[in-house]
Amino acid sequence: MAFSFVAGVHPLVGLYAAFIVGLITAVFGGRPGMIFGATGALAVVMVALVARHGVEYLFATVVLMGILQVLAGIFRLGKFIRLVPHPVMLGFVNGLAIIIFLAQLTQFQVPGPDQARVWMSGLPLLTMLGLVALTMAIVWIMPKITSAIPAPLAGIAVVAGLVIYFGIDVPRVGDLASIKGGLPAFHIPSIPVNLETLEIIFPFAVILAAIGLIESLLTLNLVGEITGRDGGASQECIAQGVANTVTGFFGGMGGCAMIGQSMINVKSGGRTRLSGISAALFLLAFILVASSLIEQIPLAALVGVMFMVVIGTFAWQSLTILRRIPLTDALVMVLVTIVTVMSDLAIAVVVGVIVSALAYAWNNATRIHAKTHKTPEGARVYQIEGPLFFGSVNGFAAIFNIKKDPDVVIVDFMNSRVVDQSALQAIEDLASKYEERGKTLQLRHLSHDCHKLLNRAGQLIIDSDDDPSYGIAVDYSVKTGSFGGGH
Repeated sequence: MAFSFVAGVHPLVGLYAAFIVGLITAVFGGRPGMIFGATGALAVVMVALVARHGVEYLFATVVLMGILQVLAGIFRLGKFIRLVPHPVMLGFVNGLAIIIFLAQLTQFQVPGPDQARVWMSGLPLLTMLGLVALTMAIVWIMPKITSAIPAPLAGIAVVAGLVIYFGIDVPRVGDLASIKGGLPAFHIPSIPVNLETLEIIFPFAVILAAIGLIESLLTLNLVGEITGRDGGASQECIAQGVANTVTGFFGGMGGCAMIGQSMINVKSGGRTRLSGISAALFLLAFILVASSLIEQIPLAALVGVMFMVVIGTFAWQSLTILRRIPLTDALVMVLVTIVTVMSDLAIAVVVGVIVSALAYAWNNATRIHAKTHKTPEGARVYQIEGPLFFGSVNGFAAIFNIKKDPDVVIVDFMNSRVVDQSALQAIEDLASKYEERGKTLQLRHLSHDCHKLLNRAGQLIIDSDDDPSYGIAVDYSVKTGSFGGGH
């Protein structure tokens, strides 16, 4: 409901999305136990579209968003989630925990005299804090007593019972909006079908599809770490895409994995598809027949549960390892946390991956060096150590003393690897410089791909039985599900 308000649509638009997306992904998704629905990361993108063009354009965008996600699954783009480094994951999780915590603070505000939101004070604040603390205590103690009843459910039920029985005056779910409604109906978005419409919705669809997949695949990894299950990224993309496409035709705002709710579900024992299916069906039942009951639940109980989610989600060990891990990793972790809180989860992950990749490239650029010795015949041998790629070509060129080298120079790549076109060009340039001075350059232990791709320096390569075998461009093998490459 809150995310529906953020997006500027009726609460039922968000609730229908939570039901439809939740049900379809629970049945066909790549990782049982995950919970799907409307999320804040998607809502903040949708608000601009709804404000400018209306809700019908939102429905069309959600349909196109789903189609793009299906294509991402078909082309196996989900595999790139493995490029997210561990420090980025820790920063993402910590930022998420902070966002969940900050989102709960709005429940401690009430309408003021001029309808502006003001903080609670006095007895209402103490009552709210007491109920939140009671809920947290029940959630903490319940697993020590029995695992038959999920701790969050017990906390909500007990606190709601006390509030209803004693008539305690505290904010309740019904104070936000009514969730009563009927079954979602099939509805084709009422928009012009032309190029102008596509120009409006396509950019939003791309952004929403990317954000949804990033959040869902990161949640898939987190759930996989808890349940000990791997794989399912492409299946998850397709299932989420189908779910969003269907949702767009049934008046929903679309959705993706809900990390907080998924953590509640998995840590409460929901490890099979039945848990996600049950969540979706119960949500529909609340809309159809139990809205009056759900609207009586005190917000303090929900806040207490989410505070426990925050405690369980935050990677507390990351605080203790900050001084023991490389400075770059520590900075990436903190950066991702800050960007997650200040912007959104998807941007934070992209920023973290880019910074980590640049740091990795810089570290490898400084690793290249060479051991040198002379052969009995008087030739100088350069044994290259470290990868040769765009970041290390300058260091590679600085290794050689072309003016003082003897007439025969041997460059041995046994302990190196030629990675990209920049590396090939650096070898070509080196060969040209030696050739200009009338000196003989020999290249040893280059892969067969290098043999084919080197032009001017190709005739300088000396074949050997122990030449390495690797590709300059790394390909992904669909058959084996792994990256091809060298020995």
